Amino acid sequence: MDFHQLAPFAAHDTLSRGRRYQESKPEYRTEYQRDRDRVIHSTAFRRLVYKTQVFVNHEGDLYRSRLTHSLEVAQIARTIACALYLNETLVEAIALAHDLGHTPFGHAGQDSLNDCMKEYGGFEHNLQSLRVVDELEVKYAEFSGLNLSFETREGILKHCSIKNARELGDVGERFLKGEQFSLEAQVANIADAIAYNNHDVDDGLRSGFISIDQLREQQLFQKYYEETLKQYSKIENRQLRYETIRRMINALVNDLIKTTNNRLKELNLESIDAVRQHSSPIAGFSDAMLEQHIELKSFLMKNLYRHEKVLEMTGQAKAVIKLLFKQYMEHPKKMPEEFYQKALMCKYKNKARIVADYISGMTDRFAIHEHKRLA
Repeated sequence: MDFHQLAPFAAHDTLSRGRRYQESKPEYRTEYQRDRDRVIHSTAFRRLVYKTQVFVNHEGDLYRSRLTHSLEVAQIARTIACALYLNETLVEAIALAHDLGHTPFGHAGQDSLNDCMKEYGGFEHNLQSLRVVDELEVKYAEFSGLNLSFETREGILKHCSIKNARELGDVGERFLKGEQFSLEAQVANIADAIAYNNHDVDDGLRSGFISIDQLREQQLFQKYYEETLKQYSKIENRQLRYETIRRMINALVNDLIKTTNNRLKELNLESIDAVRQHSSPIAGFSDAMLEQHIELKSFLMKNLYRHEKVLEMTGQAKAVIKLLFKQYMEHPKKMPEEFYQKALMCKYKNKARIVADYISGMTDRFAIHEHKRLA
């Protein structure tokens, strides 16, 4: 996007805080286009196709993976960014990179790996995503990681403890100072929530773990379900489901754009630094829409993520992670040579981090294969 088309509070390419390792400017791309392209070409990004969203990868080909989720987040975030005159390419780069550090088996895998790592500093996928782009990707001769811009790295790190922030240098500073992140990062964060809420409704209905009747008790779903039926009385069930979810997403996106735009007009911010120094996040829903969004999220937590069959799958996934961690800690030579050599050179706490790096990089099916090999 051209510099002059961006709002003054947007992230301007020419005003970037730069990269950890200095590089010459790209000849035919912006800095944020370079970030986006590096993410897309990364090994971690390719692996997302075989990492679960809610359902374990082998449960069915039609369920969403971390890759399809990331693409859906990027699409929603770009729409919002364009409407608010933000930097569309930066939003896209953040959205595509936000799940690079996710474990196999989704949140169940993260929870299990965090349990294994409690004595060694814990495990959190936002921090791991940053670790992937800063250290673990091996693509370039002059540096480790992808050497992304500060603004993309800032957007990847949505949450962080004060303890961890002190060790993260530039991207940890905002947590220590109580500052906000860029509007592009705020938009990517909310687009993530819009995508997983609404697309998990689709996957939940497809699986049969939640029903239309249950969802009709939720304000957001009921409104657009009835609206669709009124307009298309003879619509086929699948079309009705898709049309309802499409309208829900559209309503959330439109509300977010209007609400955020009104806040920006009131604040009259003149720079990205003014966004960072504001007392609270600026991008967000109206009070009424936020209530409906949270209601749907709570419904999914209770009825889908804690469904007995999902818990059965996640229980099995947690057992896989725990066995792998135990085996690699006791027998690091069972890891590939590069990880084994790193583990040999580390203290015990750091060895655990190497093991976590290896496990978190696995796809669902590879983790299952390793479990069978080592059990």
